[in-house]
Amino acid sequence: MRNNLYLLLAALAACIPATAQSHPDALYDEAKVPKYTLPDPLTLQNGDKVKDARTWINKRRPEILAIYQEEVFGRSAAPPAKVDYEVVSVEKQALGGKAVRKLITLSLAGKKVNLLLYLPAEAKKPAPVFLGLGFSGNQTVALDPGVPLAEEWSIDRVTRKLVHKTAAEDSRGKSTQQWQVEKILSHGYGLATIYCGDIEPDFPGALAYGIRPLFFQPGQTMPLANEWGALGAWSWGLSRAMDYFEKDRDVDAKHVAVFGHSRMGKTALWTGAQDTRFSIVISNESGEGGAAISRRDFGERTKDLNTHFPHWFCANFSQYNDREDAMPFDSHMLLALIAPRGLYVASAEGDQWSDPRGEFLGAVNASPVFELLGKKGLGTDKMPVLQQPIMHDVAYHIRPGKHDVTAYDWDQYLKFADAQWLR
Repeated sequence: MRNNLYLLLAALAACIPATAQSHPDALYDEAKVPKYTLPDPLTLQNGDKVKDARTWINKRRPEILAIYQEEVFGRSAAPPAKVDYEVVSVEKQALGGKAVRKLITLSLAGKKVNLLLYLPAEAKKPAPVFLGLGFSGNQTVALDPGVPLAEEWSIDRVTRKLVHKTAAEDSRGKSTQQWQVEKILSHGYGLATIYCGDIEPDFPGALAYGIRPLFFQPGQTMPLANEWGALGAWSWGLSRAMDYFEKDRDVDAKHVAVFGHSRMGKTALWTGAQDTRFSIVISNESGEGGAAISRRDFGERTKDLNTHFPHWFCANFSQYNDREDAMPFDSHMLLALIAPRGLYVASAEGDQWSDPRGEFLGAVNASPVFELLGKKGLGTDKMPVLQQPIMHDVAYHIRPGKHDVTAYDWDQYLKFADAQWLR
């Protein structure tokens, strides 16, 4: 009974927007941000300075990646020897003839994961693609009825119990503002989405329903302290989608952007850090544990993450609750792992819980690594005004509004992709 109650409360908490979970003692006054010193991404653990690209690639980057694997996201399962997939259907006249729609089932260690892929119908060559995870089934992204309804986890409002059921018919197309399918297609790009719950449902008690137990050793019942949390599982699933793209002749697998909002923004960053096949990484309001500097203690904090969402990270991460200054890392080092590929960090003025200035400073302090590798960082430590993007190889914008993904955000991401992919 107690376990069932815990699962219910945990699942309810996971359904509440993070901004609603801030504590009365959360810091929102810039004047009260503590003084802090960031670890230098260009100093090796032995104290030597990184002065050239070879040293970064062969020594410092592996050091930072190993820190994040051990202390934050956990170590993921090894990639499979081959991608196991089935193209379930191909609709050549989707969205009124604007798109080719493919439904693909990926088999991840035997677990079925559904990939929805829209490609521009008029494409004369393989199309670049934006890939991201959705908070609900793929039918919420689709503007047409050909996408099957997903099996989703939810809370029964009457019985207050966890239920696993087919999504409602009226859920079709409800997430199209966040994904801007037609706008993306009009630029000549494709869009691919996976429901995160296909990989692992997003609540603390969902371990048994996700992919992680499929990789347990005999007798193991829980991940080790340095093994992947749900963010790592979701990231691993995104890389398996990339495995598929490399097999699909209609996809330009050399030009794939991994995109994520909020917790999926954290996932996108971790995916791009581990998997260098992604040529662009986009973090939309990823906040604490993502692009925002943890040492600022502004808005959401490490303790908040590990209290409300203990399933997201590896268990080792909790040792930094109220001890951010002890971290041998901070967000700028995660962002630096994207270099020299394209990196876009975005914030919203009304999303103080995610610490917009902290997200900007994460990009600022990652920029020296991009510059070492011959790319153009932000070039300033002065935060831009609303809707005045800085768009170099490291890009940033802040817009009015709340924690969300808007058409304005997508306009900037498409401009950035045009520049990065020279289209």
